[in-house]
Amino acid sequence: MRLCDKDIQKWLKRKKLIIKPYPQKELIHGITVDIHLSNKFRFFYDHIRSCIDLSDSKENTTLALKEVMSDEIVFSQEKPLFLQPGSLVLSSTLENITIPNNLVGWLDGRSSLARLGLMIHATAHRIDPGWQGNIVLEIFNAGKLTLVLRPKMKIAALSFEILSQSVSYPYNSRPEAKYKSQNGVIPSRINKE
Repeated sequence: MRLCDKDIQKWLKRKKLIIKPYPQKELIHGITVDIHLSNKFRFFYDHIRSCIDLSDSKENTTLALKEVMSDEIVFSQEKPLFLQPGSLVLSSTLENITIPNNLVGWLDGRSSLARLGLMIHATAHRIDPGWQGNIVLEIFNAGKLTLVLRPKMKIAALSFEILSQSVSYPYNSRPEAKYKSQNGVIPSRINKE
């Protein structure tokens, strides 16, 4: 069962669900909470390497990712990001989210932005029970026009679904969890399986 706006407000007030900064009432509607874009981004340098072999050893893949991924770059309202058509960047939510062990979060893009070609997650839209941190966004411009992204703009919406009971292994307690207490824009951490 998904939480409605009234239930989301109750969970936030009781601090069962934590969103920092605390969302204003007008950001909670229907079954979602609007969330905002941070000011930090990471880019891919496609001129350094033509490919990354995802089946290679963890060490080789990690080295390759370091070659093609920028450090965090900070943008501002006055100096926004101009996202060119066909470009992928990583950013994160301005909000820091803590999800309890009996809830799962779902990240959805905004329809008005999608209609311009902006996708905010490639495939990773489930936020696991026990999650804590910023949510990294895989932002892609699938449209034909350059899109201007400004920090603090509404970028996506979160909804929450109650589980039948608390999970046995919440995200932040799992030893193999790669993105525990994520702060900022964390690049891919590929493990060889």
